Amino acid sequence: MHPFILERPRDINAAVALGAQSGRNDAPVEYIAGGTDMVQLLQENVRRPDRLVSLAGLLDNRIEAGPQGLRLGAAATMAEVAAHPGVIEHFPVVSESLLNSASPQVRNQATMGGNLLQRTRCPYFRDVGYAACNKRAPDSGCAAMDGENRWHAVLGTSENCIAVHPSDLAVALVALDASIEIQDAGGEHSVPLADLHRLPGNTPHIETILQAGEVITAITVPASPAARRSHYLKVRDRASFEFAVVSAAVVLDMDGDRIRQARIALGGVAPKPWRVPDVEAALAGVSLDPAELRPAAARVAEGAQGRGHNDFKIELMQRAIVLAVETAGARA
Repeated sequence: MHPFILERPRDINAAVALGAQSGRNDAPVEYIAGGTDMVQLLQENVRRPDRLVSLAGLLDNRIEAGPQGLRLGAAATMAEVAAHPGVIEHFPVVSESLLNSASPQVRNQATMGGNLLQRTRCPYFRDVGYAACNKRAPDSGCAAMDGENRWHAVLGTSENCIAVHPSDLAVALVALDASIEIQDAGGEHSVPLADLHRLPGNTPHIETILQAGEVITAITVPASPAARRSHYLKVRDRASFEFAVVSAAVVLDMDGDRIRQARIALGGVAPKPWRVPDVEAALAGVSLDPAELRPAAARVAEGAQGRGHNDFKIELMQRAIVLAVETAGARA
């Protein structure tokens, strides 16, 4: 492990002043909260910061959930949020996404803010034995392009990177039109969560819009009666502690037995949680009959590009949408 200095600021303002940054591999100073992802990256020499700034004890960990909306303090743990009665009742897609993530031990430690900022599980990024990884070492190439790419993206990629974003929670929150509260030296401001993560383009090593000295302090979700009719479907290789091959978060507003409005986000198929507006539009007025759902779901394949081993995802994500919509629609 590369040696580093651990800073323990007295409050959030002092932490912000230290100018740490998340979501890019060339940052010399980074924040650490629960540390469930960061510690692995340090041990594997994927990250080699000069300093780490601890946010332990500095961030809000409150959970406020009900018909009025949802607010999650950035320090609330996955386990606490997943088990909260208000989250389970009013935002089941959030609870389900968390319970389908990691292991109970990790969920007891990992925080909301850290979950959104976890790094890709691309094996070429995680293994420094592979030199070619533009996300870890800019302009070095992308070994996944012609390598083992079963887990990789089919949407939103570039010629420089096809890694997928790993967070289940982020997918659910994007389907709910969530926002994040960010604190910097000038105070707090709010940003739609859908805008937090960047597409790889020519700079895959820069994963978020966060600048130096910016800290996520909370997640907010607007009130929505439709959120009670929501579901998170995760397709994975084994039943526990596994990242999504494909996932779908669905939020439905129903008019009798027909869909008035659908909000859908996908995971495991893109470099960020992937909203599918064309599919959402096609679902308006459709019943829950799979024969009607399938043509709408097929729209997600437009523009998708497989790389050989991951070609199956193009069909699988369509099937995941149909099943997730059926399940959400069946809820009272």
